[in-house]
Amino acid sequence: MLEVRDLHAYYGKSHVLHGVTLEVREGEIVSLLGRNGVGRSTTVKAIMGQVSAKGTVRFRGQEIAGLKPYQVARRGLGYVPEDRAIFADLSVRENLELGRKGAGEPNPFTIEDTYSLFPQLKVRADTPAGVLSGGEQQMLTLCRTLMGNPKLVMIDEPTEGLAPMIVDLVAQFLEKVRARGIPILLVEQKLAIALDISARVYVLGHGRVVFEGTPAQLREAHAVRKEWLEV
Repeated sequence: MLEVRDLHAYYGKSHVLHGVTLEVREGEIVSLLGRNGVGRSTTVKAIMGQVSAKGTVRFRGQEIAGLKPYQVARRGLGYVPEDRAIFADLSVRENLELGRKGAGEPNPFTIEDTYSLFPQLKVRADTPAGVLSGGEQQMLTLCRTLMGNPKLVMIDEPTEGLAPMIVDLVAQFLEKVRARGIPILLVEQKLAIALDISARVYVLGHGRVVFEGTPAQLREAHAVRKEWLEV
């Protein structure tokens, strides 16, 4: 579904990613783990075409490296940024409508589908998005992305700053999305959640992949966890 090979990324003269290689297969949640500043967010931004990058990025069999972000999105790659990027003055329903693509391939997700995934959005449908709680805004951003009919979704730190109860709701939401046939590349700092819902995990350190394997393998890789994940 998504294949990344030898990806290098740059901010000006700063070389941030040093040959990242990863893949996301059909029906998987794959987590990208690591401490702050190691290149996790840069990886998904580079895949999305938001930062200068070199390497191979193939999505659904097509090379997308070098494309503009809107061109990548039109090919069916959804992206949920860390800052959520909601339209604060628009209602919940209007934000969801903005995520809808134009005429073309039918979208299996309707607004009612997103309400079923997270019912609180229906309760708040006519509320300005700017007054939602942090958890509600995160769910709105996730659901708005689904309205664009993505074939795979990259999600950057969806549980950052959320209360434990909302964190659990986000994890359940991601499982439901995967069950609907949409693979997920998840950037996450909360190790417990990533290990619970992921099929495979990658650990980044200094812009490189330092571990690849299953959650069970990472649980047993004490040296990797101590050096690259634990505080």
